[in-house]
Amino acid sequence: MKERLFTRNFLLLMFGQVSSLFGNSILRLALSMYILDQTGSAAVFGSVLSAAVLPTILLSPLGGFLADRMNRRNLMVLLDALTGLAVLATALVLSCSDSIVPIVILLMLLSVLGAFETPAVQACIPSMLSGENIIRGNALVNQAAAISGLVAPALGGLLYAAFGLVPVMYASVLCFFATALSECFIRLGSQPISKGDGLLSMVWQDLSLCARYLYRERPSILKLLFLVAFSGFFVIGVAAVGFPYLVRTVLGLDARYYGAAESALAMAALGGSIAAGALVGKLRTASLAGVLAALGACLLPVGGIFLIPAGGNVRYFISLAAFCGMQAAVSIFSLFALSLIQRDTPDNLMGKVMAYTSAITLCAQPLGQLVYGFLFERFREAVYLVLLPTAGILFAVGWMAKGFFREMEREEMQKKGLEQGSSRG
Repeated sequence: MKERLFTRNFLLLMFGQVSSLFGNSILRLALSMYILDQTGSAAVFGSVLSAAVLPTILLSPLGGFLADRMNRRNLMVLLDALTGLAVLATALVLSCSDSIVPIVILLMLLSVLGAFETPAVQACIPSMLSGENIIRGNALVNQAAAISGLVAPALGGLLYAAFGLVPVMYASVLCFFATALSECFIRLGSQPISKGDGLLSMVWQDLSLCARYLYRERPSILKLLFLVAFSGFFVIGVAAVGFPYLVRTVLGLDARYYGAAESALAMAALGGSIAAGALVGKLRTASLAGVLAALGACLLPVGGIFLIPAGGNVRYFISLAAFCGMQAAVSIFSLFALSLIQRDTPDNLMGKVMAYTSAITLCAQPLGQLVYGFLFERFREAVYLVLLPTAGILFAVGWMAKGFFREMEREEMQKKGLEQGSSRG
């Protein structure tokens, strides 16, 4: 009998993710605009973003331990409530101060909380769904989040331009509290902590078990994670630092333009998620190399338009279209990669493997943000010297990854053949 996709638990999880990511979207946009407005420096901007992600990298393994040892529902409720309280406290401080120090502290706190929440959320989907529904479930969560992202950045940009940072932060607080409330009604089983073991001993045992699984039993998953991390160094650097810097500083456009751009990027992410859901069972694993190469192809027109004489609006719309194409390709690639990992990971290791996934893929992010912050600052008058080489590198990475994805596809076919043979026996 075909498994039902829209279960009560899954719908509650979707609602919570929409609300949480809506709050995150308007908050991150407003914080980015505030830092750029206060400093005007891509180097400072990139440094702040890179520093803020370090706690997530360092603490993700502990987050995976908690996701497999605690009730995941209770953990998500607690973390979303703490996120809302952290944003509320920072908003109250900023009501009396214009310093970016509280912003940096808030970003660090959000990174710490995200290190614990991300493995729990990612581990919930394969607990609720199975088979190809895992890919569909991941795609639907991304689609619902992208729909909220269509409205959130544009609204955040308008609110920030009209009222400043603090009102946007109050709106995001309501979103986080609404998420925590909806997650209270999710019903999931818990994995109790073994009695008699010390905390440090249990953490070490869990992480060692996960490491053995990745290194010995499924090395292809580990290779996939490193491939995602390597390409993420360039994608995150260009998208998270370069794009807002191009819009706000190089082109000199106000927050409304960037808010509209964020909404367009969310629509592209939605399109990529819809495409990923439609491609379930059709897109071969070997084809993911082409999706990866498409990231580089999308950057070519951005570098080209800054190489030739063109007006600010022309550069804005061409850059926006190209980054939207990149966003759609990233959505397809990340959904299939994440679903491949979730599908082949046993439930008792799910939280820890998701934590390793977050930690490894995020390792390159702060370095990419830092490097690209300085690169865009250095080549502000000739940004094509940053964009065009990055496009070439990403295209080459996708081209060279063809053999790896073909090997993964052969492993999948062999595994399916063994499963079919055992079922007949």
